[in-house]
Amino acid sequence: MDTTKSADMFRRAGQVMVGGVSSPVRAFKAVGGEPLFIDRGRGPRVWDADGNSYIDYVLSWGPLILGHAHPAVISAVLGQVKKGTSFGAPTEPELRLAEEIRRSMPSVEAVRFVNSGTEATMSALRLARAFTSRTKVVKFEGCYHGHADPFLTMAGSGLATLDLASSSGITGGVLSDSITLPFNDLESVENVLTKDGADVSSIIVEPVAGNMGVVPPDDGFLPGLRKLAKENGSLLIFDEVISGFRVARGGAQGLFGVSPDITCLGKVIGGGFPVGAYGGRKEVMRLVAPEGPVYQAGTLSGNPVAMVAGLATLDNLTGQAYTMLEELSCGLEEGLAEAASKNSARVSINRVGSMLGLFFTEKSVRNFQDSKLSTAASYAKFHRSMLSRGFYLPPSPFETIFLSTSHTESEISQTIRAASTAFKECALN
Repeated sequence: MDTTKSADMFRRAGQVMVGGVSSPVRAFKAVGGEPLFIDRGRGPRVWDADGNSYIDYVLSWGPLILGHAHPAVISAVLGQVKKGTSFGAPTEPELRLAEEIRRSMPSVEAVRFVNSGTEATMSALRLARAFTSRTKVVKFEGCYHGHADPFLTMAGSGLATLDLASSSGITGGVLSDSITLPFNDLESVENVLTKDGADVSSIIVEPVAGNMGVVPPDDGFLPGLRKLAKENGSLLIFDEVISGFRVARGGAQGLFGVSPDITCLGKVIGGGFPVGAYGGRKEVMRLVAPEGPVYQAGTLSGNPVAMVAGLATLDNLTGQAYTMLEELSCGLEEGLAEAASKNSARVSINRVGSMLGLFFTEKSVRNFQDSKLSTAASYAKFHRSMLSRGFYLPPSPFETIFLSTSHTESEISQTIRAASTAFKECALN
């Protein structure tokens, strides 16, 4: 497979861009080799700058639940671009998307659009502090909530990929207000609230963790957090930037029947364009300016191009679409597990809806420490083997494998056959 053009572009990018990339995990440091420069995508496939084709399981890290260049999304975007790309003023698409979010997630009585998941989570934390008049936040190891200062301790995603416990440039005062606990460990939350509960403004969690691989909540974990937060007078924040509209129409909160006080969204609601949102109970959200004293603003917030892309995406996420996603995802999960077993590869697989985590460990993965037991070298070898056969997987063992409605049983079968060979290679080394 010739990747000469990608290699040349990466060399040039290294001269003008930090690390040659715009986000750390894209640099392929965790899997070896060099990143591919992607030229185009269609349905479940992408093509690199050299013209090589790959079945894509990254899907822009989750937003493209309909696949690449879906006709309905492209049509909506082109129609809006002809009318204008940005106004810095309210638009009907913004209103319609807000109404659709509220219909799908009853806990979100009012919403504010922003431009990224990081903006959503940092704004939600500021709001929780204002509402409770408290400073501390409880978060969980391996849950990545963007790159705002309070969240960059024992986080997943790129920090885990690069084996960083935190980030330079964060003050001790900021870190002292963040309490990081093991995921799926209610007892640790109870102990912290017993000791420091009067200072805890909020508990923030990915209800389905997607940044340490995929780690689902244990039975009782989310209801337990809901109960503890309410009893302590803290707000419960669900970071559904990944899981929102992906694991179910109503997100993880709909899937598991637990209502947070504030929800953070992104990815799917923008249909492939930069987007974020946070929303919740009206009594909480009314503190946000211009109704209240919590200031937050953004020039491109509610950008109409992102709004129509999100609306077109949600319009196509019917009950039938979710049923098909579940069947395909289940087929991939079972096929990978069988292929690994036949080839003596020590693998553990977690899945929630169309999110799948592949770990090279025999241990069941319930938290960040479990996920770190996954053999990084084995994942890297597996990734390189799959890439050489035309399958584009996340270039990190701590990220999520995503499926789209454009994937078919044919792509799933091809993937399982290739994985069987890749697992055999991993088992031999």
